[in-house]
Amino acid sequence: MNITSRQFIGSFNTLGELPMTDIPEFCFIGRSNVGKSSLINYITGKKDLAKVSSTPGKTQSLNYFLLNKLWHLVDLPGYGYAKRSKSLRTSWEKTMYQYFESRETLVNIFLLIDSRIKPMKSDLEMIDWLGERGIPFAIVYTKADTRELKLCRINIELFEKTLSENWEELPKRFLTSSEERKGKEEILEYINEIIISY
Repeated sequence: MNITSRQFIGSFNTLGELPMTDIPEFCFIGRSNVGKSSLINYITGKKDLAKVSSTPGKTQSLNYFLLNKLWHLVDLPGYGYAKRSKSLRTSWEKTMYQYFESRETLVNIFLLIDSRIKPMKSDLEMIDWLGERGIPFAIVYTKADTRELKLCRINIELFEKTLSENWEELPKRFLTSSEERKGKEEILEYINEIIISY
């Protein structure tokens, strides 16, 4: 799949504000500072589509983008950022979980995992939560740059070993690096396959 058109639809703070549509949605989630905005910009081929910030927790709403006039990419707030107020984190996460469970046009979640660090409890809990509810998702390992690839592979192996304690079969997984431009084709092909069967 080649991305030939990109359109920002809007930022929405509540589920009631979300656009009424039958277009398939693919959302991107992950812990704050996982490299979500950078990956979205790399995948879509537009460097400033999603706002990149050095400040974790920058995304604070559900941001909708229309790609190729065929599908929505939804950029969700990062989870697990301790420096935001507890009430704000709770509000974000409540909206996020409700979106996952109730949005009929949501066809797949891309859960981003920072491959440079060891498994985080919040990531493992999110994966188990999605799995228990049968919500389709794929794992995207980010920041797998060549200079740190050995460490990344060690962390990924540990992460998947931990997952295997509860999972008989692991979900689809992708290895990416926005900096070194790898993983884009595989993710877009996966999206295309889902759209075709939608």
